[in-house]
Amino acid sequence: MKAIRRLMGLIGIVLLVGAVINEFGKEPEKRTGSGTVADIVPYDFRIPTVERLKATFWDPDGEVIVGTVFGVGWTVNLGRVARLIGLA
Repeated sequence: MKAIRRLMGLIGIVLLVGAVINEFGKEPEKRTGSGTVADIVPYDFRIPTVERLKATFWDPDGEVIVGTVFGVGWTVNLGRVARLIGLA
């Protein structure tokens, strides 16, 4: 189990470094603070806003798995989950 945690930590660090390299590899005027690593893993380094938090965590019409509001990776859209199980 310890080896799996270390591997997951290493993968997280690699993705974080990849996101930073991706962002700084862009021309300064084209840097948005968000994008994807290897066109697969989303990242967003912009300061979270209430609107983006709501859109990420409570969008009953959106996808279940969405890009994280800050950082690298994905998160669960609780609004969609609530709708799927009949709570919203």
